[in-house]
Order: sequence, then C-alpha cells, then structure tokens
Amino acid sequence: MKHVSRLSMVFGGLLGVAWVAASASGQGAAQLWANNCASCHAADGRGGGAGTRSLLTQELMDQKYDRLFFDAIKKGVPDMGMAAFGETLKDEQIWSLVVHIRELQAKDLRRKAGSPKATAGVYRSQHHEFTIETVIDKGLRTPWCIAFVSGYGTPPVEGMLITNRTGPVSLWRNGALVDIQGIPDSVDNGQGGMMDVTTHPKYAENGWVYLAFAAPHPTERRRGTMTKVVRGRLKAEGGTVRWVDSQTIFDAKPEHYLATGLHFGVKLAFDPKDPSIVFFGIGERGRMEMAQDLTRPNGKIHRVHDDGRIPADNPFVNTDGAYPSIWSYGHRNPQGLVFDLEGNLWDTEHGPRGGDELNLIRKGRDYGWPTVSFGINYNDAPFRQPWPDAVGKSGAIEMPVYRWLPSIGACGLGCYDGTAFPAWRGDLFAGGLSGNNVDRLRVKNGTLVEREEIIHGMGRVRDVRTGPDGALYVTLNDPDRLIRLVPPKAK
Repeated sequence: MKHVSRLSMVFGGLLGVAWVAASASGQGAAQLWANNCASCHAADGRGGGAGTRSLLTQELMDQKYDRLFFDAIKKGVPDMGMAAFGETLKDEQIWSLVVHIRELQAKDLRRKAGSPKATAGVYRSQHHEFTIETVIDKGLRTPWCIAFVSGYGTPPVEGMLITNRTGPVSLWRNGALVDIQGIPDSVDNGQGGMMDVTTHPKYAENGWVYLAFAAPHPTERRRGTMTKVVRGRLKAEGGTVRWVDSQTIFDAKPEHYLATGLHFGVKLAFDPKDPSIVFFGIGERGRMEMAQDLTRPNGKIHRVHDDGRIPADNPFVNTDGAYPSIWSYGHRNPQGLVFDLEGNLWDTEHGPRGGDELNLIRKGRDYGWPTVSFGINYNDAPFRQPWPDAVGKSGAIEMPVYRWLPSIGACGLGCYDGTAFPAWRGDLFAGGLSGNNVDRLRVKNGTLVEREEIIHGMGRVRDVRTGPDGALYVTLNDPDRLIRLVPPKAK
C-alpha cells in the first residue's frame, strides 16, 4: 500500500487535465505522451501542472514500480481524481507510456549523475576501488570474446584467444597478435560473424577449444546463415598456430538457415556440475514467431554433450519434430550466458526498444518472446505488455529477474570468480552495446539486491570475463580494444 500511495500522489489531479480521452490508434509512445500526459507532467516528466509531482526521482526508477505505473494509468486513481484510461487505451499503448516514462527518467539521471569518474586514475564503486588498464588497442577487428589457453600441447600454446567478428581468431602472446590458421569458415553477416570462444573445463587434459559463429549454408551461400558450434585444438607449428581436429558440435538443418543478418546470439557456457555438458543460445534471427516454435533452433537455449551428443534428459527429446538440443525457448537474442558460483545458469538478452533481460534459465521453460515484452518497437510504436496474466499465460512464462529500461543492448555476461576483488566474488557483470556500460549485479534467492554501473562511455561492450590474474577483462567495440579492471597499485 505504501507504493500505491506514493503513485497516487504522483498521478493525482489528472482528471480532465493531463490525460485526454482521445483516439490513440497509430500513435507512438512520444505522441501518446505529448497528447495525453505532457500538459500535466511536462514534456520531460518533471511535473508541476495540476499539482503533479515529478516522475524524475531515483525511488520511482525501481522496477517494482513497473506494474504500479501501468495499473495507475489503466485503472486510474479515483481518490486523486485520475480516470481509468484502460477504457480508451489498449494495454500495449499503456505500457508504451510506462516505457516512455522510464526513458525520461534515465535521460534525467544521466544528465544529473553523469558517468562513473576516476579520481587520480582510481574508480570507486560500492565495494571496491579499481583502475583501468588497456591490454590491446591495435589490430582488433570488431572483437567479440576472449578465452585464456595454457598447459596443453607440445609445445603448449599459451596466451589469450580473441575472436573478431570479421572472421579471424587471434592469439595474443608476448605482446603481439597472431591470427590462427585453418579456422572454420564464417560469414560476417550483419550482426553475425565469428563470435564466441571458450575452452573445455578440462582443457589442460584434452585441449578442446569451442567456437560459435555465423556459418554459411552448407551447399548454397545465397540461402543464408545460421549459428554453428564447433570444437578443435590448437597446434603450434614454428611461428604459426593452426586449428586442427575440428568437429561439429551443433549445426542447424540446412532448410532452417535464414537470410537475415539479425540476432545470432551466441554465448557458450559449460556446466560446472558436469563438465561434459555445454549450453549455448541462438537468437531468433529477427523471426520472432520462431522463438516459440520447437521445430526451429532459433530463439532457444540449447544443451548438448561436449562432443555434440544429445543428453537423454533434455526436456524435448521425445517431442515430435522438436530440436532435441533445446533446453528453453521464447528467447529474443541471448548474448550473455554464464553459470554463477552456485551452479545457476543466467542469460542476458536483447529486448526491442527497452526490456533487455537478466534471466535465470530453467529446464523446459518459456521465456516469453514475443508473447510478452518489456519493450516497444524501435519506431516508437507500442508492441506488447510484459505480464503473462494479461494474455492468459499466468505461470506459463518465466519472468526476468531484472529488466533494463531503457535497453543497454545487453551483450556479454560474466560471473566474477577471481581473488583480486573479493567483495565482488559471485557477482554478475553485464555488458551493454548501446549502453556503452558494464553493470554489476548481485542476486540472492532469485531477487536482484544490488545493481551499479561501474563503467560507462568507453565503447560498446561485447564481453566481460574474469582472467586468470583475477582482473576483470572487458572487450570493447568502437573503439576496438581490450581493457581490464585491476586493483589500484599500492603507493
């Protein structure tokens, strides 16, 4: 009731003033706001007309107010003279107004608070101080991801692997980049190309390196691309390094390759409780209806054995026509995937305009796209509303633990498991492309308890990983470089 009372005061005094009962068909969120809300709340949400209070407060930005904002608009606040606009606006239009409010709030917060700033080179976050070092700033070509290799082969290949979306996979060693020879063919197609890389948990014993990329159609390139997963080993040959022993771990059926350049995913994550199991996500490739279709691989999180075999306990192995590798479905574009230190699997994925998600991934569950969404269309038009109960799906859709409004372009998700920053151990670190940011997230018992932006404005964040040195490594685009967060040096 405390939250309801707070919103009653914020929305109070609106009857006949701020919310004009007019036809809203064809209107985008900004136009809906201008026509129905701005006369009382002001164009920027600062309030003032008819005694309305500002929407631009830190308190009201909390995601717990999403439904309360929505209900206040839809059902009205009779005690404060606010009419119920569910009679004149559709649910998706009402939700688009909530998204617009969130965008106004974020713009105001950035204007007031700015970005995290260093003092004498030192950044101060909630639990730790850190400095930022540049590791690589030349020779990268839209870098996507890194992985560290050590201890396998004769002689062993030592260093850091870096995928470049344009195709090469490079090895950083002794302060120089070396392109690995014999890497499988990928296609630099829109948002896809050579994307993720990771090593087997028993790499020192078996030497397996895993790659995920946009692969060309097996027989006709004009028929499009699809996310593919392979594994291979690295072999040192004089001054070169070659990819050998290549094996396909996952490939879609040829008829399911698509010509779009959108939403490939893809991140790989090994199960810490069973190192023979690997998970990976594939985006819905811009074909949102396919995210709900179990006969299609896109819009899904997949689970296979490390050699590509299908685990017998996957949820849809006995479903006619379904891809047996599917673990969960209803995903838009998962570009973050990681296990936490308790063995829980998390993903971050892109919403449309607004509504990027942090999800706890569970077996066989539907994550809602495109049935529900916290976002709106990129052209400002209303799209969906986010709650399953409003579409008769209560309990059938897994809701995100956190949603970003506005979007950050969620990409890259790491769990800090190093020792250099002990108070961060177990926290999730989520990158943002459009947000140019890294957020630290702490979840307890399925609830987000802490979120803070630790860096902003240094580039589009592709990936966040803990290094063997305990530093937090961040892969950036625009400009293409690799940085790391380290503890300040003792004076």
